[in-house]
Amino acid sequence: MLNTRFCERFSVELPLIQAGMAGNITTPEMVAAVSEAGGLGTLGAAYMQPDAIRQAIREIKRLTSKPFAVNLLLYPEVERPEVTPAFTEWLNGRRAAVGLPEWSGELPMTPDAIAERFRILLEEEVPVFSFAFSLPGAFGEEARRAGMKLIGTATTLEEALALQEAGVDAIVAQGGEAGGHRGTFHVGDQGDGACIGTLPLVALLTEALPDMPIIAAGGIMDGRGMIAALALGADAVQLGTRFLACKESSAHPAYKARLLAARETDTAITRAFSGRPARGVDNRFMQTQREAGVSPLPFPVQNRLTGEIRAAAARQNDSENMTLWAGQGVAMLREEESAAEIVAKLIREAERAAARIALLCPGSSRR
Repeated sequence: MLNTRFCERFSVELPLIQAGMAGNITTPEMVAAVSEAGGLGTLGAAYMQPDAIRQAIREIKRLTSKPFAVNLLLYPEVERPEVTPAFTEWLNGRRAAVGLPEWSGELPMTPDAIAERFRILLEEEVPVFSFAFSLPGAFGEEARRAGMKLIGTATTLEEALALQEAGVDAIVAQGGEAGGHRGTFHVGDQGDGACIGTLPLVALLTEALPDMPIIAAGGIMDGRGMIAALALGADAVQLGTRFLACKESSAHPAYKARLLAARETDTAITRAFSGRPARGVDNRFMQTQREAGVSPLPFPVQNRLTGEIRAAAARQNDSENMTLWAGQGVAMLREEESAAEIVAKLIREAERAAARIALLCPGSSRR
């Protein structure tokens, strides 16, 4: 039951992906541990410097000979945005909260090094290239020529159809429950991006794209969720929040503490930190932006502007001004475990869930 098309296509034992969470959370040790346990570990390299990406990839290869993925966020640079006095006042309030001087007013408009990061993936012969926010474009063409497998992210059927046309090998169906950034291609200036629930999105995509391996993501925290997704037609599941507090995660200790204490009602979607909608544990940073009623600047400008605030908050163990990305399943986090233990537990839970279904439907195995 756990040997799917995804396993065959990506040469892994289990239909399980550890999500490529950006922000220097997915250490080589985490990625390698998941791959060694039979899943597909993923390095979240979107904000890493190229040399750091190269070093991390080489460390992963030292720790495992099994397939792994590297994830990048693909987005165009934006035009210089207009900054309102209300926005400046809010930003300076957040800067003061962590002891920083007032903002100089200079906008960080330097082009991002996406192409340089991707070049490292080619040079280091990464097996799987995963991405979000858009179609792969020229990066996808180069990746295919290099023999890489491609995994794109979709939040709607329209996006999934476009990814299929672009020649990806699998598609992540990212439900609204998922933590971190929404993968919606065109989020606009307002709103949360497409937030269709994981179950209806997976059911829709598996029906509409029968020849494409669909990976369910969003709110899946245990083996029961894995079996539910497979029953809907998914070929694999992707879990991020479940691995955030694992022993190999480099998430800040204050971040991990908030995750382990979070309730099911504690997450919200915000643009306050990065300019793009993303789900995380609600905190003072997010609340002040809502109270001020100011519109964040576009991604990645907003992300760069708040980076100094987040770094200062981390030094002060101030989780009220840090990004605390997490999905709606966060309340199911119980303790810090190793990545390998998490994978083993997921499979045991999945086997129990499958056995329960067999008991409920005793004739299903003979059909």
